[in-house]
Amino acid sequence: MSAVLDTPVAIRRTAMDLLARREHGRVELTRKLRQRGASDELIEPELDRLAEEGLLSEARYLESFIRYRSGSGYGPARIREELGQRGLARADIEQALRESEVDWAERMRDVWQRKFAGQRPQDRAAVPSRPDFSLTGASPWI
Repeated sequence: MSAVLDTPVAIRRTAMDLLARREHGRVELTRKLRQRGASDELIEPELDRLAEEGLLSEARYLESFIRYRSGSGYGPARIREELGQRGLARADIEQALRESEVDWAERMRDVWQRKFAGQRPQDRAAVPSRPDFSLTGASPWI
């Protein structure tokens, strides 16, 4: 049975529990707290307080998300799209991608090796049987 989120203390405790598991963006954390029954009037001041205390950080969330998704073989286009869907500001996403220390070309080579064992198709008939590598978001040029 989950706790009732009808006080600032309950909201803060739940938010901190979620943040202890992994970084969250403000929009995502707000959504999760709403799903647990908290009202916007109580959520916003608590999230402001967590941000002021440095416990809630969009920059850390962006960095963590980019590191995780790039490590899973996703490229900047896919990551950009996913972060946009999570309600983060486009300018913040672009800055985080620029500042990330991800070598996108190296990641693309790693994914190519994993998916295709580095082999090129022997003939054109083999090409359609493989997914278009660049459409997976692993290409840094998309």
